[in-house]
Amino acid sequence: MISEYLFKKRKKRSLEIEEISPMADDFDETPSLGKPISKKGISFLKYLAILIFILLTARVFYLQVVKGAHYADLSRENRTRYMVVKAPRGLVFDRNGKKLVSNVPSFDLVAVPADLPRESGERIGEEKEIASFLEMNDQSVSTIVESQDLNSFSPILIKENISEEETLIFSERKSKLLGFQLDQTAVRFYEDGQYFSSIMGYSGKIARDELEKYPEYLMTDYVGKTGLEYSYEKYLRGIHGKEKVEVDSSGNVKKNLGIDSPVNGNDLHLSIDADLQKKIQDTLQSKLQETGTKTASAVAIDPRNGEILALVNLPSYDNNMFAKGISLDDYKALITDPDKPMFNRAISGEYPPGSTFKPLVASAALQEGTIAPSTTLDCPAAINIGSYSFPDWKTHGLTDVRKAIAESVDIFFYAIGGGWNGITGIGIDKIKKYANEFGLGHTLGIDIPGEASGLVPDQAWKQNKLGERWYVGDDYHCAIGQGFITATPLQIANYTAAVANGGTVYKPHLVTSIEKNDGTEEKIEPETLSRNFISESNLEVVREGMRQTVTSGTAQPLKDLPVEVAGKTGTAQFGGENKTHGWFTSFAPYDKPQIALAVLVEGGGEGFSTAEPVTKEVYQWYFGDRNKK
Repeated sequence: MISEYLFKKRKKRSLEIEEISPMADDFDETPSLGKPISKKGISFLKYLAILIFILLTARVFYLQVVKGAHYADLSRENRTRYMVVKAPRGLVFDRNGKKLVSNVPSFDLVAVPADLPRESGERIGEEKEIASFLEMNDQSVSTIVESQDLNSFSPILIKENISEEETLIFSERKSKLLGFQLDQTAVRFYEDGQYFSSIMGYSGKIARDELEKYPEYLMTDYVGKTGLEYSYEKYLRGIHGKEKVEVDSSGNVKKNLGIDSPVNGNDLHLSIDADLQKKIQDTLQSKLQETGTKTASAVAIDPRNGEILALVNLPSYDNNMFAKGISLDDYKALITDPDKPMFNRAISGEYPPGSTFKPLVASAALQEGTIAPSTTLDCPAAINIGSYSFPDWKTHGLTDVRKAIAESVDIFFYAIGGGWNGITGIGIDKIKKYANEFGLGHTLGIDIPGEASGLVPDQAWKQNKLGERWYVGDDYHCAIGQGFITATPLQIANYTAAVANGGTVYKPHLVTSIEKNDGTEEKIEPETLSRNFISESNLEVVREGMRQTVTSGTAQPLKDLPVEVAGKTGTAQFGGENKTHGWFTSFAPYDKPQIALAVLVEGGGEGFSTAEPVTKEVYQWYFGDRNKK
């Protein structure tokens, strides 16, 4: 090529080598208009041409022979490509086989950097056109694209879950938008999202900071963010397939060359009873409207194995908002709502348990020998110690431990907690010991994130935290579930289940089995946290007291239910304005417990007027009306 170029240049000058050579026969000594080229110059041009020819030949040899196989492979790579085939996430079912989540087909619009125009002006033009029909900011699209390695074949997300109209518009303009394509995927649809959001949580597009935890994920993948979606991510996520295709220079698929099919995620089977969950939430919601309160929670557990039957939080939120890609305005509205609809009160809320704590203290006092089942105290309206008065809500008179539980006698529990009238109280250290055994004061290990530990203090805690020593009055307050003690609704339900079953504290759990994509099933066996720390005979006395709560105590409206119920009311003071939470914790049937249920109405006043009626309606449905359908 270079030789031809030099030859043509010489022709344009109308001079031949023979015309300027001293050897030419017809050499004309007459001076020419141009300066003659010397023999030395001609030789230089010859050698230069030869050198260039040698270099070109060597380069061709290197590219075609030495590196031939390498560039042939690169050529094939440019012609063939592997397209990811997304694997559907696993499904989730309640204990009766009701589906709680589905996968709905969807399209994301993505960019493939290597397919974008190399010339920046053309590339920016495509970015602006994409932004126009997606109703996005030009700069946003440009920032997403230009921040990537333009030689990468990995898709980058431009907009998720685009509408049908946007899909059609893009399909019409695809031939002009070479670097962009549709990515077929699926979004989660949560059945009755308002009821199950605190259990299921939600999944969403993976964030950049999450790639450190999930390095094998694509930037267009979905990942669990909260709830079961998060804690069982490794099971719910499937294995992506890949399709080998032949593409043209614009990245358009011309031919399918084979496919490795994706593997679906594993399915989860829960202990949750979906109908019970709805019944509790609807009943609680009605009570909130009636009382003018806004927040409540409830937990139902099977005492036989620790399986959670229901876990309710009010107010709630619809997790489908997140699955589809929540707007900034909707997200701000959720996180700034003073009632905190995204706060999982059932496992994260820490509240003074009030009198629901008394069966635990009674169990500890019986086990320590501080009292016997027959021990009685003549309980006045108050205990006075120096200038301090510790009142009861009424004068109860002669009281044993069963009556103390049934009628919620504060004086009796002051005495067995801190000592009075010849009874040496068990003190906070023993209270803490048994509370910890029952699962209070530490997390229980439920299989969704966010669980709080609550607090069961001791003397050292107060000294370190407040710089004060521990007083008898602190024992008194803690013995009735006040003072510094806090617990979650989950902890109250779980400890009630342990009283009901004879003293076994199970680890509460939501998932009962994992149905693997290979056809096998992994069972989640019950796990024991503690047992045999209180004798069966002492727990029987406590259960009798809880039964008397219904037959002759503070929960007599539950006497006419289809089954015998045992329970304990609770009214817990909080804040500095004499506000109270309303509690009721219970189990049924009394002789062979199948369910333990703790209900909390925040700021709802007395437990017998708020949480107790909710419990009654739920049990009436669960053991009666439900079976009539």
